Amino acid sequence: MPELWLIRHGETEWSRSGRHTGRTDIPLTEAGRANAAALGHYLAGRRFALVLESPMARARETCALAGLGGAAEVDPNLREWDYGDYEGLTTTEIRAQRPDWFLWTSGVPNGESIGQVAARADAVIARAQQAAGDVALFAHGHLLRILTARWLGLEPDGGRLFALGAGSVSTLGHERETRVISGWNLKPGA
Repeated sequence: MPELWLIRHGETEWSRSGRHTGRTDIPLTEAGRANAAALGHYLAGRRFALVLESPMARARETCALAGLGGAAEVDPNLREWDYGDYEGLTTTEIRAQRPDWFLWTSGVPNGESIGQVAARADAVIARAQQAAGDVALFAHGHLLRILTARWLGLEPDGGRLFALGAGSVSTLGHERETRVISGWNLKPGA
């Protein structure tokens, strides 16, 4: 059975500083470009039946630098969670106003609900399952964590259990008929 390869984009200024980056199109840092090049070495020789990328520049650049840009299709369902009024803020800044705030259960004002993000993740999984082999997904931390929870049959907030660093590779597969995590948060070149 095919595997889903989850590739989180390389480092950006906002990912490094912990700012919630959904709809803002932040470029990769030099370290982020190095992350992406290391991903290319790690993925070299691997064949994918389908390569999908978020429409955001940070994911597209990561895909291109990893050597798969020519094969990639943009899938709007892979964009990051829309953080609404919390876009660009750190958790510390948000908690200065809402001390008990927790993204996974509190949500974001004027942004997407976790259910809306999960619906997009479910659509990506359904599309990936139609592929004739392994699928590479170039996207973002929270979206990929929710996608993982949904792959495993968990509620969307189960994504809180899966740390995922910038420039990382994770794989979702099967053990017999059971969906599993095959590899998690691997940092090529680190």
